[in-house]
Amino acid sequence: MMLSGFFRLGVWQNFFRAWRSGYSGNLEGEGFTLGGVYVIGAGRQGVLLEHREKEFGDKVSLPSVLEAAEKIKPQTS
Repeated sequence: MMLSGFFRLGVWQNFFRAWRSGYSGNLEGEGFTLGGVYVIGAGRQGVLLEHREKEFGDKVSLPSVLEAAEKIKPQTS
């Protein structure tokens, strides 16, 4: 995203949401890498949930993570 990320309205909305909720970071590190969340099932289940950040501060839905985690079946030997 590099510099264009700072001009996106959603990025600033996410920043102010985090700031209002009391989040504070040290602002060290690269800072240009977007993250993601994967829930991967056992054996051949594969990827049950994939969430990639589209812009800085894009959060995954906690209920969707819990729903995907509940679908994980124990691997039989």
